[in-house]
Amino acid sequence: MPVPIVNYVALGSLMFFIGVIGVLVRRNPLIILMSIELMFNAANLLFIAFARVWLQNAGHIFAFLVITVAAAEAAIGLAIVVTTFRSEKNVDVDEVRSLRG
Repeated sequence: MPVPIVNYVALGSLMFFIGVIGVLVRRNPLIILMSIELMFNAANLLFIAFARVWLQNAGHIFAFLVITVAAAEAAIGLAIVVTTFRSEKNVDVDEVRSLRG
């Protein structure tokens, strides 16, 4: 029994908006990075769902590229957060001044 595309769109939209709320409300850089990853995963879910409905492989390929970019973003973002945490014990996204040269 196939799952209707409306269910995938609803789940993807819910995941994306939870990620947006996490980015806008929270000030912890790790939570913000996780929220961005949640938004990427919501977009990937919709790419895969529509690719299966329309019987096209382009959605699968694009989702693979998004996963690659998300992994690079997570690695670089985590490195920046760890570097910032080493110099300061309390890191607020609005008050990060140590990245300025």
